[in-house]
Amino acid sequence: MSEARQEKSGFSGEKINDYTRRVLGRETHSARSGVAVVAAILVTVVTLYFMLEMILAGLGQPAWIAHPIDAARRAAELPGATPRVLLGAAGVLIILSGLIFLAHGLLPGRRARHVILNSKVAIVVDDEVIASALARCARVAAGVTREQVMVVVSARLVQVSIRPTSGIHLSENAIAAAVEAQVADMGLSPSPAVSVKLAVSGVVGV
Repeated sequence: MSEARQEKSGFSGEKINDYTRRVLGRETHSARSGVAVVAAILVTVVTLYFMLEMILAGLGQPAWIAHPIDAARRAAELPGATPRVLLGAAGVLIILSGLIFLAHGLLPGRRARHVILNSKVAIVVDDEVIASALARCARVAAGVTREQVMVVVSARLVQVSIRPTSGIHLSENAIAAAVEAQVADMGLSPSPAVSVKLAVSGVVGV
């Protein structure tokens, strides 16, 4: 758990809010630097290779891997004698790589964290900590043991899975109401919805 506190300084309230918003954005969203470095390295390596091949071709030396003109001719003649399975696998690999880079560029890249705001303090809490607190709440509401409750917290949803004790009836609505009240008391941002699911098979002798 980490805290981003609003410090009293010469900034106006609007500037303090903007500063806090930027800090919270850094704490709750992953940086793009790693993907950008990988993309830059790939582009640099490919560019240097083509420059090397062009220099060797200009000097009349043998190609290091493939002459640029020969490589362009082979690409234009595809599929040719190249196995279709190999071409398909290469195409799928290129598409997946492109989708990964595109997703990293467009999606927010949210970390597994939520924000708790009040007038003085902005607290960034790991979803695992929130899940632990909500699991305790659900366990008390259901009257079961720790091993019978599992809670998964995502950006917009809290999923509560409970294995009831055999012979004891549990109310999903009552458990959901207790967990929703706990979520409301936490003041999470963004505020997730709550879903409770009871297992079909119960636990014997707990």
